[in-house]
Amino acid sequence: MELTTCARPYAKAAFQYALAQKSLDNWSSMLKNGAAVVQNKKVSALLGTPSLTAQQKADAFIDVCGDTLDNNGQNFVRTLADNKRITLLPQIAELFEAFKAEQEQSVDAEVLSAFPLDHEQLNKLADKLRTRLGSEVRLSNTVDPELIGGVVIRAGDLVIDSSVKTRLAKLANAMLS
Repeated sequence: MELTTCARPYAKAAFQYALAQKSLDNWSSMLKNGAAVVQNKKVSALLGTPSLTAQQKADAFIDVCGDTLDNNGQNFVRTLADNKRITLLPQIAELFEAFKAEQEQSVDAEVLSAFPLDHEQLNKLADKLRTRLGSEVRLSNTVDPELIGGVVIRAGDLVIDSSVKTRLAKLANAMLS
């Protein structure tokens, strides 16, 4: 069974609880931190130890997370441990963020550019994307000098590639055909 399929009910339950408690940002933070902890090699090895009980795994995990988990987050981790699903935290966190973005009617978009974009350029891009997607857009800008010029925008499944690198590649292919 696919990991995302297994993670979905837990992500949905966490999201519905967080929404009801008006603590989406707190849960988002807890799940992201938990996902990062699970991906640590030592923690991953510990969680895979068959001689440890679910309670011992949950307690060790909660100790590593420290103050990043509140009581509700700790209970969630214990439930995951009891059901042998604690290693699904990265997928749970990802799904939770998707539910949160849908609730907030927002989309995270990454803009790759050859040079850093200024505030005005990012605002123009955000406005155009907001119109096209019908959602609020949160942009992040990453510089990739290999693009030469232009931008590549990734927002969910949407990819808009207007980079010089891609245009040159298309021109080269056309000339070789």
